[in-house]
Amino acid sequence: MKFSGNILKMKTTLNSPVSYSLPLGDNLVPMNQFIGRNIKLEYNGQINCIATGEKIKKTYNQGYSYKAFMQLPECDVCIVKPELCHYSKGTCRDKEWGEKHCFIPHFVYLAISSHVKVGITRHTQIPTRWIDQGATEALPVVRVKDRKSAGEIEVELKSMFSDKTNWRKMIKGEVEQEIDLYDLREQIYNDFADLLDHMDAEDLDDDLTLIEYPILSVPEKINSISFDKTSVVEQKLTGIKGQYLIFEKGVLNMRKHQGYFITLET
Repeated sequence: MKFSGNILKMKTTLNSPVSYSLPLGDNLVPMNQFIGRNIKLEYNGQINCIATGEKIKKTYNQGYSYKAFMQLPECDVCIVKPELCHYSKGTCRDKEWGEKHCFIPHFVYLAISSHVKVGITRHTQIPTRWIDQGATEALPVVRVKDRKSAGEIEVELKSMFSDKTNWRKMIKGEVEQEIDLYDLREQIYNDFADLLDHMDAEDLDDDLTLIEYPILSVPEKINSISFDKTSVVEQKLTGIKGQYLIFEKGVLNMRKHQGYFITLET
């Protein structure tokens, strides 16, 4: 079995465990079938911008050319820090794109990956966002009318929760303590009631989402594999979590390598 082409981040379906498929050129390759088997991934040195298709020497923001990174709305600073939205100033990179993606319902949520983290996502990205982060549990907290409002709430909740994930601990499944996300959600409702009322946030009674990943084993030492340092990865695939392929001797972040031209062979 052999496939070649530029890759994008893996597509996921919330099954038990999560089902993964890798966009590879014109193919969508189911990846769970390879767990427990040796696979070979070879990078031929070519990178194409995932927005324009042009050949580039390096990527920005996980797959874009520098020009696209500087011009496209999905690469603007307000995507990472939505509280910095500048639409009202008339400086949005693409007004129509902003209205379609940012002025729609967004959720503020809690998730457990390496620890409890707070995050935001569009309603259309649940549970994809949680899976991509390698979360094992996730719980929506409030729903608001737009992305900026969600970002402003997230900023305030950072006084209680991190918005970062320790990716090594996430892959190993190391969580420092038992955590009840329902209790934490109630605590947020109590401690941040004035803020949530001011932001016209809707309290939620959604159930907890539990996420199981297809993992046979994880290496004792988590080493990062990069196609920028090695052109060939040929090892036994022992699991997949978040956007990482887990091998016997290291892990490969597929999202980081979007746009790279890869050959997958089994």
